[in-house]
Amino acid sequence: MPTKNRASFGSRLGIIFASVGSAVGLGNIWRFPYETGQNGGGAFLLVYIICVLCFGFPLMMTEFFIGRHTRSNAVGAFRALTSKRGWRNLGYVGVLAAFLILGFYSVVSGWTLEYIWQALSGSLSGKTAEMFMADFEAFSGSIVRPILWLAIFLVITHLIIISGVRKGIEQSAKWMMPLLFLILIVLCIRSLTLPGAKEGLQFLFQPDFSKISSGVVLSALGQAFFSLSIGAACMITYSSYFTRETNIPKTALSVTLLDTMVAILAGIIIFPAVFNFGIAPTQGPNLVFVTLPNIFEQLPWGSVWAFFFFLLLALAALTSVISLHESVTAYVEEQYNLTRSRAALWVSGSVFALGIVASLSIGIWKAHTLFGLTLFDLLDYTTAKILMPLGSMLVCLFVGWLVDRKTLQDDLTNQGKIRMRLFPFFVVFLKYIAPIIIALIFLNEIGLF
Repeated sequence: MPTKNRASFGSRLGIIFASVGSAVGLGNIWRFPYETGQNGGGAFLLVYIICVLCFGFPLMMTEFFIGRHTRSNAVGAFRALTSKRGWRNLGYVGVLAAFLILGFYSVVSGWTLEYIWQALSGSLSGKTAEMFMADFEAFSGSIVRPILWLAIFLVITHLIIISGVRKGIEQSAKWMMPLLFLILIVLCIRSLTLPGAKEGLQFLFQPDFSKISSGVVLSALGQAFFSLSIGAACMITYSSYFTRETNIPKTALSVTLLDTMVAILAGIIIFPAVFNFGIAPTQGPNLVFVTLPNIFEQLPWGSVWAFFFFLLLALAALTSVISLHESVTAYVEEQYNLTRSRAALWVSGSVFALGIVASLSIGIWKAHTLFGLTLFDLLDYTTAKILMPLGSMLVCLFVGWLVDRKTLQDDLTNQGKIRMRLFPFFVVFLKYIAPIIIALIFLNEIGLF
């Protein structure tokens, strides 16, 4: 049930910044560039933008409706909306996904602090590409340093969470998001001044339609859901702090467009630099932690540019970790009637313990696998390929078939104050189109389609 006297964001700007911060993360600056590089450049970008607008945007509106209408955590939200036994527990999928993502995402987030430190200390200077690879493998596989950075990252997150919705989450988003966009623009300008900028921009923005395949389409759909934080309880939790006057369609569109803009700007930073130094754009996940430090090393003032890039990456990671943490914290706080501080402490401690095991699983425990995967990879696989697409599909079916149509329309239009001409199509989308498309993504991601 909705919580009495529940906290809320204090301004529309705070709502936008916090929601964009939840969406913007490693998926935009780390995952999007290597997905684009591996899937044809401009062709992938075109399909990705279509997927974001046609699927990501309406799904975000759906999660915003659930959160604001119930003003509860993800688990409590579904219990407030239905009495049907199976569907009442749907919120657990999102909360579980958020917790498991935190287990490995916080580890990678800690890596960004390591590279900020290396840039400041000059440790990135004077190395070859092979040395960068060897150093990354040695660092990520070591015992102490990754866990130390994990702890520091979680302490920062914990302090923001216990400060509350307005003083913690909203205020931190209000200074982190402008700083993130400022660094993005500065790095874009620097990248565009490189001799290889033209080739990089052509790769990113000039689509080769012959490269569009079913695999590219499904990869773009999967990236859209991952980037927008759909299916992990984050948007449901954040929207539960929206005021009743919040324009849900307009807010969802703003968040969708800004999140997509960050991904495109990340591509503008990376691909001109990659082409300038003759590096293949299909480098994959190592693009950020191995390839880019090698590129920065070859630039004048390379350590300075590396510092700003990894600061950008750390800010993006932090805003996402905050939203994931808050999704789990809100559930623990409200379902078990704990204070925010105690609930956050339980979550931070549990995530730290899981993160330690995840970090060690790619180091000294690398030989110990489950289903052929280390715990780190298993957490990634379970959340991105199973829980998030499955949760998104079930949310669409739930809202499309079980939620009263008038209730949905009244809430999305603020009792008729907002015009929504495409509402009938929106309902059809939730009932039929989205579940089928998401099912295709799900089957593709687990290798059955």
